[in-house]
Amino acid sequence: MNAPLTVPAEGLTSLTAAELAEKIHSRQVTSREVTQAFLDRIAETDEQLNAFLHVGAEEALAAADAVDKALDAGEQPASALAGVPLALKDLFTTTDAPTTAASKMLEGYRAPYDATVTRKLREAGIPILGKTNLDEFAMGSSTENSAYGPTRNPYDTTRTAGGSGGGTAAALAAGQAPLGIGTDTGGSIRQPAALTGTVGVKPTYGTVSRYGMIACASSLDQGGPTARTVLDTALLHEVIAGHDPFDGTSVDTQVPSVVEAAREGARGDLSGVKVGLIKQFERDGWQPGVMEAYHKSVETLRSLGAETVEVDCPHFDDALAAYYLILPCEVSSNLARFDGMRYGQRVGDDGTHSADEVMALTRAEGFGPEVKRRIILGTYALSVGYYDAYYLQAQRVRTLIAQDFARAFEQVDVLVSPTTPTTAFKLGEKNDDPLAMYNFDLCTLPLNLAGLCGMSVPSGLASDSQLPTGLQIMAPAFADDRLYRVGAAYEAARD
Repeated sequence: MNAPLTVPAEGLTSLTAAELAEKIHSRQVTSREVTQAFLDRIAETDEQLNAFLHVGAEEALAAADAVDKALDAGEQPASALAGVPLALKDLFTTTDAPTTAASKMLEGYRAPYDATVTRKLREAGIPILGKTNLDEFAMGSSTENSAYGPTRNPYDTTRTAGGSGGGTAAALAAGQAPLGIGTDTGGSIRQPAALTGTVGVKPTYGTVSRYGMIACASSLDQGGPTARTVLDTALLHEVIAGHDPFDGTSVDTQVPSVVEAAREGARGDLSGVKVGLIKQFERDGWQPGVMEAYHKSVETLRSLGAETVEVDCPHFDDALAAYYLILPCEVSSNLARFDGMRYGQRVGDDGTHSADEVMALTRAEGFGPEVKRRIILGTYALSVGYYDAYYLQAQRVRTLIAQDFARAFEQVDVLVSPTTPTTAFKLGEKNDDPLAMYNFDLCTLPLNLAGLCGMSVPSGLASDSQLPTGLQIMAPAFADDRLYRVGAAYEAARD
């Protein structure tokens, strides 16, 4: 195993976001100094990691200066995280930086508007360090589908940092950023968090705006916060959450304070909390070190006063098949807009080709193999004569999975499982076997099918690989606060 790329033991980049915010707001340090420290760390390490597709140093420092100016004038901080910089997944539109979705199809594209999440970050006074790498259009589990090369895991640079949001997770783990934003369609926040020893949360579907977030599968996609601690993640969650009239799937439902829940959980008392252990996720063949870490995590929760109950979710065994029918169908529809006629890459426009030929040439050259695979699968499943047999059946299975969750949450407050079946695998190891890659998300994707909320919190290094593992915590819709209470209590117990 390669030597890990360690986070500096001292200095600004080793502090949590909450600690940095306290120092900035009390004027012990300026936001510019903090932001510059992370920019320096990116410059020092990103050639090894490839976590960033674009670094906006000038824009980040200007945002930091605006925070410093306001604080020096005696104004109250715009948010609890004002002045603390952040890494943004390159799936959210930004007017001052390219938005590529890690695809040649959108190479160099600059959006005319900010995503709602981007706007909220700016209004909160959070400098955006840059845009992070991902699997093309968020389709993948390793960032190896990025048109700009894979992101490498800071713990071992021969291995994946996960996907699709491996860039953001690697940036956090390497000390390139204290905060990050990702998206989660089937585990793209939680899975990279597990592989890099960071915290990642998929909020309840509809509670974080998708306006300006490039769509993969619209009924599954959800933006969410990532950080190095549960509290930092909670603070960021409250910045980006909320109803948005620009997003037709946004819900106007009040979610209990996740920051209060994180602070309560950090006291370390889970008395009265019932934790469900999913029978279907106790599998032979999963990495022993991962399962050992999971079982130790369960014991830790018990030691904090939680009661554990085994729950049966029989339709979880069908989740992978249902997901990989529903997702490609929605991909086929969403990616039809990338045709070379309106924006982005355009191939064959030399006067000798028809519009249909330009579209075909552009899509053939602009999309990578995995994106093409999913478009073809989805188009086939939606075609006449196959819709009922494939897509409609998958949606019925999706309903059964949601019912499994509902029955489970009648018995328990939260569910837990390993976040991933193994620790980070070698880059290139699964490239020739798409099904093996898809299987890597077995634990995370049922939650997306049901639209519920989940968190991955670090659960230590696997004894058989010395690589990070993650504990996944799941809660009902709009009960995101439960994730933070249980996650913070577990984090505090593990120190």
